[in-house]
Amino acid sequence: MNPTLAPAQRRRELVAYFILAYAISWAIEIPLAFSLRGVIAVQLPPAVHYLASFGPFFAALMVTLVVEGLPGAGRLFSGLARWRVESGYALFAIGLPPALFAVAVIVSRILEGAWSDLGLLGQADYLPYLGALPVLGLWLLTFGLGEEVGWRGFALPRLQATRSAFSASLLLGILWAGWHVPAFFYRDTYMAMGLFVIPAVLVSVTAASLVITWLYNGTQGSLLMVVLFHALFNFFSVSSAGGDTAAIVMGGLTVFWAVRVVKVYGRANLAPVEKVVV
Repeated sequence: MNPTLAPAQRRRELVAYFILAYAISWAIEIPLAFSLRGVIAVQLPPAVHYLASFGPFFAALMVTLVVEGLPGAGRLFSGLARWRVESGYALFAIGLPPALFAVAVIVSRILEGAWSDLGLLGQADYLPYLGALPVLGLWLLTFGLGEEVGWRGFALPRLQATRSAFSASLLLGILWAGWHVPAFFYRDTYMAMGLFVIPAVLVSVTAASLVITWLYNGTQGSLLMVVLFHALFNFFSVSSAGGDTAAIVMGGLTVFWAVRVVKVYGRANLAPVEKVVV
């Protein structure tokens, strides 16, 4: 697939996108961190954390509308309608997260002698009990759709136009990891890790970036598969229902699959077909 944008224009769009994505999300998260840590007197509700997920979404939409208008916005969202993909990719995106969670539950039963409380799948941080399906819907809307329209729908195809898929994924992974930094100062799970949170998030997010590039390129730009995978993975891996075991099992698989993708498909495309570029 041949690039359609001039290099200078592509660079300007990427710079504008990343600045906006950080600015929008951090404008919510930094005050929230200050509030929860008592630095400022204003008491912000912790649930505004979910609004920060839309920074990448609105950054991508704003840059696209300014540069290309409504037709460009249509192209930006077109990947959400790309549901006809090879069955293996669909099975990976939709089936792998719950399968890994099931393995984690069994491992937890063996190690701890008790079954996980699956009812906790219906509990989302900072919110009253919602039930499993509403929580899954929350993940799909926020850290699925809210993030992936930006990271993969907008940024990745532009980064891949002048770089290998591998290099583009590493760069995007680093920037994606950096986007999480304000949460290090108010999310309990991050704060409990101390300074280890920095390498842990950097490695896990960069590995996830490689895996999602494989999924995105392999499906020729299916944002739908990417959103489903991201949301389902987070839904199961961060839930208290799986305890620490789910995060370890699912995180380990992500690193393993990232290494396998590079080894099997090579750095150029990270997929058996040509990478998606803009």
